[in-house]
Amino acid sequence: MDRFTKMPIQNLIAYFKDYFPLNTKEENDLAARFSERDFKRRQLVLQQGDVCRHFTFVISGCLKMYAVDQNGKEHNIQFVAENDWATDLSSFYSEKPSQLYIEAVEPTAALQIKHSDLLYLYTNHHKIDHNFRVIIEQKYIDLQNRVLQNISSSAEERYAYFLKQYPNLTNRLPNTQIASYLGVTPEFLSTIGKNLIYKS
Repeated sequence: MDRFTKMPIQNLIAYFKDYFPLNTKEENDLAARFSERDFKRRQLVLQQGDVCRHFTFVISGCLKMYAVDQNGKEHNIQFVAENDWATDLSSFYSEKPSQLYIEAVEPTAALQIKHSDLLYLYTNHHKIDHNFRVIIEQKYIDLQNRVLQNISSSAEERYAYFLKQYPNLTNRLPNTQIASYLGVTPEFLSTIGKNLIYKS
């Protein structure tokens, strides 16, 4: 493990310790197939209409995934900060054009793996395959919970859930970005925040 000390890949290897920890060969194959990427603030990781070619693991910084409606309005779907993953799963696995954007909200250091390299790891390393299956399942559960929140919860409840889901991002994201995620105006979000402070 010392060979990876102070390298970004060390963060990813440590991350997998919470799943099925990797042996030396698995670590080496993982390191060989991930590449380091740095994104400036507002730089696109994925452009709508392009095929999503990478799974992206955030080392530091924050990304957002969003869609743009016919009126040009952005709708934030997900935020991805340290030790989390960003990809358009549909585009990545189908290799069809994405309907989404992924953009850096902050300067972001990341690790990326291409579709072919990930398939190689799936085929040759059972533990890595299993780890990614668990990650994808968790992403699906998060998306399902988000849909249910939008259907059945008030804006105040959705904001409380956001604070629980992203406790380290509240002071890092502009209110406009959080409001877009919650489907409210920034002014209404400010009112919600004041109400929560008052209740606490």
